[in-house]
Amino acid sequence: MRLLRSFRPLYSSINHSRTRISTLSKPLCRLASGSAVSPALQEADEDLKDVEVQDPGFYDVILPPEPYVFGTSHITPLLVPRNIVRPSYVKNVVDRDAPHPPEQATGDGLIALGTGAEVRLRAAARLAKKTVDYAGTLVRPGITTEEIDAAVHGFIVGHNAYPSPLLYKGFPKACCTSVNNVVTHGIPDDRPLQNGDIVNIDVTVYLDGYHGDTSRTFTVGEADDIAQSLIATTSAALRAATLACGPGKPFRGIASAIHDTILTRGGHWTPWIIHELNNEPGSMQPGHCFTIEPCIIQGTDSSSWTFPDGWTASTVNAARSAQEEDMILITETGFDVLTRDGPIA
Repeated sequence: MRLLRSFRPLYSSINHSRTRISTLSKPLCRLASGSAVSPALQEADEDLKDVEVQDPGFYDVILPPEPYVFGTSHITPLLVPRNIVRPSYVKNVVDRDAPHPPEQATGDGLIALGTGAEVRLRAAARLAKKTVDYAGTLVRPGITTEEIDAAVHGFIVGHNAYPSPLLYKGFPKACCTSVNNVVTHGIPDDRPLQNGDIVNIDVTVYLDGYHGDTSRTFTVGEADDIAQSLIATTSAALRAATLACGPGKPFRGIASAIHDTILTRGGHWTPWIIHELNNEPGSMQPGHCFTIEPCIIQGTDSSSWTFPDGWTASTVNAARSAQEEDMILITETGFDVLTRDGPIA
């Protein structure tokens, strides 16, 4: 990954620099030497005089490597033992002769509570939780996210499971690692983590026909107070959203809980919810299982852009992002958080 060092108002890019940036309500400025990272960055210098600058802390800004390489075909995936059962989407890419589960049956999308399906679902979620906990123990200054990914890959297949992100629509790694200004879907690479970084590790495992999915944001060494607050706000938003769950409760209450939590902690925007049910008019029913994953961004601009790899999403203005994810199962009397130990109080 290429990094960005700022000297307001003009930026220059060098390798592995430390960065002082300002989170703006409009995008930050362009790169030196005419090397633009997005159309918004090309014109943003002219906007600087019109915006209020907030100090978001001191950290590296992650940018795609130059020269740009499009897609991920140049990245060689790690191998998975042939005895490991793959999700159905993998057989369309490689390992056509490896074991695959039966195609998913159609239905109402509910888990039959009290059956083997629930047992297998919970086992997949438990393994996801163990995996992200293990990944967190590896986070330290100097380690690369590629090294973390290799360890996570080995941990998952060592538990007779498949790392779900691997080869999903061409994704080349076992987990997603999103550092600092990367919001989501960061591809592990050879950049060493730096003291003060924050990194989200998003893991999904495929075990016995079910996916377990969770993510956490970790600090690398000693992160600044602003980073700590960002992570704490994200955790609080996830907790509030989880407490909005239960049989008969509206799905749209999840987004409302996240929004209200952000407002009480200095945020000024509506939650950006892509994959989950935001304004869904329906209600939760026993057997519904889903993830909640708030992504909280510093400042007031949630604009993002995607790197040439087709996966890595970064804030346009280089503001940091934190996210946290849990799997929720709606029960007859309430909910269970499948990727946590113990109840959410």
